[in-house]
Amino acid sequence: MADEMILLAHGAGGLKSAELLKEIFLPEFGNATLAQLGDAAVLDAGGGKIAFTTDSFVIDPIEFPGGNIGKLAICGTVNDLAAAGATPIAISAAFILEEGLSYDVLRRIVAAMARTAEAAGVPIVTGDTKVVPRGSADKIFINTTGIGTLPTGRSLPAPDRAASGDAIILSGTLADHGMAIMTSREGLKFPSAIESDCAPLANMVAAVMGVVPDIHCMRDPTRGGLAAVLNELAGQSSVGMEVKDDDIPIHADVSVACELLGIDPLHVANEGKMVFIVPAESADAAIAALHAHPLGKEAAVIGHVTAGPTGRVHVRTALGSLRILDIPAGDILPRIC
Repeated sequence: MADEMILLAHGAGGLKSAELLKEIFLPEFGNATLAQLGDAAVLDAGGGKIAFTTDSFVIDPIEFPGGNIGKLAICGTVNDLAAAGATPIAISAAFILEEGLSYDVLRRIVAAMARTAEAAGVPIVTGDTKVVPRGSADKIFINTTGIGTLPTGRSLPAPDRAASGDAIILSGTLADHGMAIMTSREGLKFPSAIESDCAPLANMVAAVMGVVPDIHCMRDPTRGGLAAVLNELAGQSSVGMEVKDDDIPIHADVSVACELLGIDPLHVANEGKMVFIVPAESADAAIAALHAHPLGKEAAVIGHVTAGPTGRVHVRTALGSLRILDIPAGDILPRIC
């Protein structure tokens, strides 16, 4: 690894993050479960299987249009479990608080966590709190761990199961979360407020699983956005992918914000969307289930899986040409989750 110190880009979910995993963590921690590199680990437990995930949240600002760091922490954990096909059953929450954090701010964050966990039907069952001196953190960092149960007697989604001909489905509009954070930081104003899409998706995913017996892959496009997710799945499944620009739903104000800031919306983090890769014959049923759910009303089939070139993702432009969709190389939006 060429870098001699950690950069912000190593936490962005793109090429540098993958490099950090490959060069530092996987050689020391490597095992068959970790090698799957899913949003959650799938483990044998008591004759069945469970999903197990952990995440840390360092977002700036800690309160933003559409949520706060507390809501985000629960949504992120629930969605990682849902992406494994699991039903969340318990969450832990650990807090690192900076000396001087306002009680009122902390109360709002904790209240948002409680409301979001209740809405998702998952209790917060254990936790920890540490306080560090002023200047040793940035107000508040939160770590969560989630456990979920996995259904028996059915195939489960996995990062290496995408197959040529599969439909690629996105559950709604892209880039809402990232642009809500960035415009809030920069003080940019638009005709309508851009709000984070932060939401727990387990119930929506369960609705799709109820009508599609074999979902090949699921992944929530957080850091690195849709580009990172599709490239990772294409690489792990040894397939190619093609998506169509005109079919990818993006709100008009979000599109304008991305253009103004020179950011590709396909690289921007989302916190309330899910990518589904399903057999082509199941696409209509999946879309119908999504459209019937409040969080999936703008869902669309955005492309398909191809036989190759393996590990490569292409975008079909409005003019009919193809462009390569690469994984983000740097840190486009630091401190996004």
